[in-house]
Amino acid sequence: MAGPGGGGAERGGGGRGVVISDNWPGYSLDLFTYPQHYYGDLEYVLIPHGIIVDRTERLAKDIMQDIGDNDIVVLCVLKGGYKFCADLVEHIKNLSRNSERFISMKVDFVRLKSYHNDQSMQDMQIMGGDDLSKLTGKNVLIVEDIVGTGRTMKVLLNNIEKYKPKMIKVASLLVKRTSRPDGYRPDYYGFEIPDLFVVGYALDYNEHFRDLNHICVINDHGKAKYRV
Repeated sequence: MAGPGGGGAERGGGGRGVVISDNWPGYSLDLFTYPQHYYGDLEYVLIPHGIIVDRTERLAKDIMQDIGDNDIVVLCVLKGGYKFCADLVEHIKNLSRNSERFISMKVDFVRLKSYHNDQSMQDMQIMGGDDLSKLTGKNVLIVEDIVGTGRTMKVLLNNIEKYKPKMIKVASLLVKRTSRPDGYRPDYYGFEIPDLFVVGYALDYNEHFRDLNHICVINDHGKAKYRV
């Protein structure tokens, strides 16, 4: 993905995602359609829906190449990860149907609570999902919407590793460059983005903006409007 006049974003090597630079100005909202009830609440479109779809399809191909011919338990992190997970699983299924390699997938769900308004909380709650002991000896693919500091994902991984799965891989749509990174990177990710609070494509702000197809940057008016 390239911005007007050149390199606002670049393709990372070595398994990295598409890297969106800090000075990337994004796309004007006027270039896209989006729900009218969010007019005035957004700064700009960071990643259009079509690019998300194409990048997700490539991630599915990478996953098929790496872990094809395995039975996989897909653990979707709700609520923000459900759209990415559904699209990723569908792409993997399509590839599997047209390939000599076959992936059998079972999907389960877990919910993590780590934000209040736009601030990351110190304590994280893990809710839902089947008994994690059922993951013993299984190949697990965790699907998440966004990884920031990596602290939340590390807590989830530590909880799952107690049950000794055969393999754990993590796929995240977004990785955020933060001022407090701990070096964690998922095995697969779509885009590396600046330290911005983004919404859309099922990423929310207090349960709003999940119905927005593009990934956008919320403005101060939008934060104040939907703050709890």
